[in-house]
Amino acid sequence: MTRKKAQTLTVVLLALLIVSIDQVIKIAVKTGMYLHQSIRVTDWFYILFTENRGMAFGMELFDKLFLTSFRIVAVGCLIWYIAKKIRGGISWGALICLTMIMAGAAGNIFDCVFYGMIFNNPPAPLKAEFVSWGAGYEQLMMGRVVDMFYFPLVEWNWPYWLPFWGGQHFIFFSPIFNFADASISCGIAALAIFYNRMLLR
Repeated sequence: MTRKKAQTLTVVLLALLIVSIDQVIKIAVKTGMYLHQSIRVTDWFYILFTENRGMAFGMELFDKLFLTSFRIVAVGCLIWYIAKKIRGGISWGALICLTMIMAGAAGNIFDCVFYGMIFNNPPAPLKAEFVSWGAGYEQLMMGRVVDMFYFPLVEWNWPYWLPFWGGQHFIFFSPIFNFADASISCGIAALAIFYNRMLLR
């Protein structure tokens, strides 16, 4: 098998693995927990079921339809870029990082595109269930992304004399995220640290 074929096969298999793991976790949480239910694993790690309409880590900055469309276009561009790099020559490490980013984005696209069509949205303490196509809680491309990993590593209250934040409770690390978000973040971080010169070529 040539290097190009081996790298192409690696991209396909790794992407399928990441998306599959992400979706298995999300479906297990969505059908096994009610919204905002929390399971304590340790003092600094919780499984906390939340959903968001926006970007990674629960941010909501853009219109939902625009964001879903942007994600689809971004994944398409990443697939094209990866294919171009394989043809031109790319290190295995950089290829893995790009694949992690692409697959993570694709994992969240599944939620946005399909979850609103195939899941209901009952109030707590009821748990979501699969429904017939189109009988879900939202229209196509308007589904909410499932998040569940919460790491409140350190907590404290700011001193009252401090400007702006005085007396407020602070949690580090407060974002709630999913496996796809972690794949994207790790891929970007590794690219920036180890392969930044490649990105500029």
